[in-house]
Amino acid sequence: MNQPLAERIRPKNLNEFIGQDHLLGEKGALSLVLKNKSLPSLILWGSPGIGKTSLANIIANELDRTIYKLSAINSGVKEVREVINSAKKQSGMFSANNPILFIDEIHRFSKSQQDSLLEAVEKGWVTLIGATTENPSFEVISALLSRCQVYVLKPFDKNSLLALIHRAVNTDIILSKYSIVIQDNEALLRLSGGDARKLLNVLELVVNYLKSEEKIVITNDLVYKVIQQTPLKYDKNGEQHYDIISAFIKSIRGSDPNAAVYWLARMLEGGEDIKFIARRLIILASEDIGLANPTALVMANNTFQAINTIGMPEARIVLSQCVIYLASSPKSNSAYLAIDKALSAVKETGNLEVPLAIRNAPSKLMKEIGYGKGYKYAHDYTNNFVYQEFMPEELKNTSFYKTSSNAREDNLKNFLQKRWKDKYDF
Repeated sequence: MNQPLAERIRPKNLNEFIGQDHLLGEKGALSLVLKNKSLPSLILWGSPGIGKTSLANIIANELDRTIYKLSAINSGVKEVREVINSAKKQSGMFSANNPILFIDEIHRFSKSQQDSLLEAVEKGWVTLIGATTENPSFEVISALLSRCQVYVLKPFDKNSLLALIHRAVNTDIILSKYSIVIQDNEALLRLSGGDARKLLNVLELVVNYLKSEEKIVITNDLVYKVIQQTPLKYDKNGEQHYDIISAFIKSIRGSDPNAAVYWLARMLEGGEDIKFIARRLIILASEDIGLANPTALVMANNTFQAINTIGMPEARIVLSQCVIYLASSPKSNSAYLAIDKALSAVKETGNLEVPLAIRNAPSKLMKEIGYGKGYKYAHDYTNNFVYQEFMPEELKNTSFYKTSSNAREDNLKNFLQKRWKDKYDF
């Protein structure tokens, strides 16, 4: 049997499915969908190896729907149209039970490929289930995204991973033939990174390493020994994808250009998507550098445009330049902290009234009832500034933005304090 362990014990129904209780629990969103048998087109978003494909299969089985499967890696518009034509014929006869079109890694589809799905989804010829490891807000076109519900899948917790190990050892057609004792599980859990497929791959490697033994005792030392002797290749959708991008970002945040370029090289050599790297640089330019050097955001955004224009291998040079610049830049997270603090205030206080003086007054009636009354036009005053209230009454004098310690924001703090005196704590 050549099937890997993860495929052999893939769950076939909801009773076998482990995890995702927030979606599949008694009051979970997908539980209600299955109970009501009213399946919308949907996007399953989550890290690799957490059950997106299995869940799509189970949904199709539970609702007794035909399921067509495509992978965005090796399918194009031609394959999509062929599936839609087949599904359209079936939908014509059983419109209330239209087929499911499952597209794995839908984020890898180009705009034109995603456009080819729109009519079929809109007219109900198929119900789309897309699986993605990337944020669908960035990777799925808005016209298609607006026609889909997005469900976020969570990485497996420790208990779920232990349950998977138990099922594999006791029910798999091959592993159940051996006498396996799990003496330690920390190494298996750590190497999995919350990825069930990775966990089961490691477990299978370890069992195969000792399959000639009468009794297989799995320890942490044994797991690390086997993995070192059978190195797993860089998986740009797996654990290393997340570990290395984390090291990359933290190296830039920590102002170490040498480490940052090294992790950049690791990602490029491993075939990481250069657009993914460039998007992370844009986020970092605001989150970690921000007002300490506003040009960083310009640099990162221009880098994204440039690498899309020229592609690899020359894009590596542009990325290297940007990475070194960002790593060598002064740092500030004040903008990041300010918006999070403001969002918390909005959630706590709700829809507070806009002060009358700064309301829009496009009509005569609005002016008569006081909209805009007392507003002072800043440009009519010295230095284009006049002291007035812009906050809702309940939030007067509340500080959201607090300057970080760097040369530019020190100047900015002096500038703001001269205007606002003691009103805000900058």
